[in-house]
Amino acid sequence: MLKEFKEFAMRGNVVDLAIGVVLGGAFGAIITGLVEGIINPIIGALTAGITIDELSANIAGVDMKYGMVLSAILKFIIIAFVIFLVVKAINKAKKPEAEPDPTTKVCPFCKTDIPIEATRCPNCTSELKA
Repeated sequence: MLKEFKEFAMRGNVVDLAIGVVLGGAFGAIITGLVEGIINPIIGALTAGITIDELSANIAGVDMKYGMVLSAILKFIIIAFVIFLVVKAINKAKKPEAEPDPTTKVCPFCKTDIPIEATRCPNCTSELKA
């Protein structure tokens, strides 16, 4: 059982996932610092000292802190946008895969697919030029 677990843990996609989780957590901490350290104070300066996290509504004697939800949504949007930019850059950097050589061609007479080496169409028996 220990051997099976070692094989599972050392599989490439599991290691990649673990690295992604660790980097995602670190990136989340950076975004939290950005929102709480820079964006919230800017909003506080523009709104007489009220930051996003402090927004709340008192309903039937209970404080509904909707500002915390707004802050979480802002963090999510920033993270999603950065991930979008990273994936877009990676896709752009990838070399396009070469198209495989065709194995069939279209008969100019009956418009059916035939082997590329064919000199006569097996469907309409037309003679094909090389």
